[in-house]
Amino acid sequence: MSLTRRQVTSAALAAVPLAVAATGPAYAAGSPGGARRERTLYIAGDSTAAQKYADAAPETGWGMALPFFLGKGLAVSNHAVNGRSSKSFIDEGRLDVILGALRPGDFLIVQFGHNDSKIADPTRYTEPWTTYQDHLRQYIDGARARGARPVLATSVERRKFDPDGNALPTHGDYPAAAIALAAEEGVALLDIQALSIALWQRLGVEETKKYFNWTETEQDNTHFNPPGAIAVARTVASELLRRRVLTRRDVRRLDEEVPDSWITWPVA
Repeated sequence: MSLTRRQVTSAALAAVPLAVAATGPAYAAGSPGGARRERTLYIAGDSTAAQKYADAAPETGWGMALPFFLGKGLAVSNHAVNGRSSKSFIDEGRLDVILGALRPGDFLIVQFGHNDSKIADPTRYTEPWTTYQDHLRQYIDGARARGARPVLATSVERRKFDPDGNALPTHGDYPAAAIALAAEEGVALLDIQALSIALWQRLGVEETKKYFNWTETEQDNTHFNPPGAIAVARTVASELLRRRVLTRRDVRRLDEEVPDSWITWPVA
């Protein structure tokens, strides 16, 4: 049985974490209770940014840590979902959900690429210089039409090293395609791929294991644990400031320690 567009959109909204599903803004942990946010920063992306639940702990998406670095006037509404590409996120009606909630002055961070490269899966695959850019334009145009500011982010890099200990890129042409599109469209670009691979290089082969979801039963070189998610979220917030998407009063704790214990995993 096929679903109507409305049914797909309703299902997408139902899949968004309860803390961020409402059109009203969410609240960051550690912030004064009851203070209503004036602007909301929406995240459209994949599992590296997504909200994780208790059954997935200690796996942590960087979107879960981003509120710790944002000031009182900003909320985070994290719509990133495991396994999605720029194409499948749209086809499932998830972009429609965000566009229905966006208000003038809000922000939309878009990070896709991990799953766009799944060439064997036509529901997710996009080609970097054609369909990938075409889909990203839908996020850009949709946000602008609603008075919100779109922001493109290249995909955070995986943990991969060669035998000599050099961190290796794994995303092919997708980061370059996003960078080129951002320049063409006049959109702020957060080059998280370049910044994260530089961080992994500085940390090295063994130390990076402390940032990814490495446990006794799983060696995951794509998804983060709390320290990794916090490090990437700090990078995102710093770049939002450097690119003048946000102002100094919009960010906090960029040079302060954020305890791992601030990360929590709700029950699904």
